[in-house]
Amino acid sequence: MKQPHRSGPAVQTATVIASPVGPLYLAATDAGLTQLRFLAQPHDVRNVVPAQGAGGHILRETELQLADHFTGRRRRFELPLAPSGTEFQLATWHELRAIPYGEMLSYRELARRLGKPRAVRAVGAANRANPISIIVPCHRVIGSDGSLVGYGGGLDTKRRLLALEGVQLVGYPRPPARQRSRPCVTAQLTLGSLFPEACNSRQ
Repeated sequence: MKQPHRSGPAVQTATVIASPVGPLYLAATDAGLTQLRFLAQPHDVRNVVPAQGAGGHILRETELQLADHFTGRRRRFELPLAPSGTEFQLATWHELRAIPYGEMLSYRELARRLGKPRAVRAVGAANRANPISIIVPCHRVIGSDGSLVGYGGGLDTKRRLLALEGVQLVGYPRPPARQRSRPCVTAQLTLGSLFPEACNSRQ
């Protein structure tokens, strides 16, 4: 069995922060952020330790940038990341970060961009294994037919994250038939019902 490629040392510091989509678990090493997970996902919160060293600074900066993101002031994160995974997972997560703010991509198109057009299921598995949600935006990936499909934080959270970026998904509609062949979709939405604090601050 192929051993996972490790891109950073063991977790040294972690914390839990509040957010508009519920509490978030953050973990980091001196090399970078290693985890951003919704607390609804199973993991050991007992690993939370006081912020310290470079890892602690990364956690504090992550919290500040997330706050700006949730109020619409930030569209791109500037943080050192150090996730652990296989070479394919790391390549998939890298490609996820190339999906522009406010746009969506199908799993099939993501596989094509990775040079593995038949690896749609593997791409889906890599998305599910993504340890750094929101910042590595797996919420921007949808089914080839335009359906929202699954998300580790729940479909409602996925809808809220996309709505923050201006993507319209009220009732999780599928796009019209003439648009379903398009791998990338951008839509508009008024944010007041989901993120009222973003309405007066989004740039």
